[in-house]
Amino acid sequence: MILGLTGSIGMGKSTVAAMFTDAGVPVFDADAEVRAMQGPGGELIEAIEAAFPGSTGAEGVKREALGKLVFADPDKLAELEGIVHPAVGQKRAAFMADNADASLLVFDIPLLFEGSGHEAVDAILVVSAPAEVQRERVLARPGMTTQKFEHILGLQVPDAEKRERADYIIDTGTTLEETEDGVRALIAQLTAISDAPDTAGS
Repeated sequence: MILGLTGSIGMGKSTVAAMFTDAGVPVFDADAEVRAMQGPGGELIEAIEAAFPGSTGAEGVKREALGKLVFADPDKLAELEGIVHPAVGQKRAAFMADNADASLLVFDIPLLFEGSGHEAVDAILVVSAPAEVQRERVLARPGMTTQKFEHILGLQVPDAEKRERADYIIDTGTTLEETEDGVRALIAQLTAISDAPDTAGS
């Protein structure tokens, strides 16, 4: 079973992903793969520099410089996505092959509903917390402002809609222990479903 893990900014998705990993469930983190491929010596540096001269350096992709080049131009953004997305797809396929014997896999996809990620998973887990908890967490981040936070929220599918579309929800507005208990209970539930004999057509 492939579980799509998502949640809005500040909802604790990374914390929950780490709980799955700690429990022995393989987690594919698309964002981490992209950061590695765009980092120093990353495998996408050459292609990105060829398409967008001056956007990379010894430290890898210059995010601010690349952002200025692509985000106001839909054609250039599509060109960048044409470089990045197939590479991520290859990494995901390799991850699945490496973990073919696992009963449960987690795909950590921040923009699962905003993109097409929901089409690639069997079930969706939304990590959520009360709005005031989310706001407090995000505004505590270095360099974060209320304006930036509101802008990010405006780009994301609202939490209420995510909850409505979710197959499972984990509340991170509680203690870490309670959240971890919820993760472990969900793992047990999904593993039992995945390992159950296939009765389709019977």
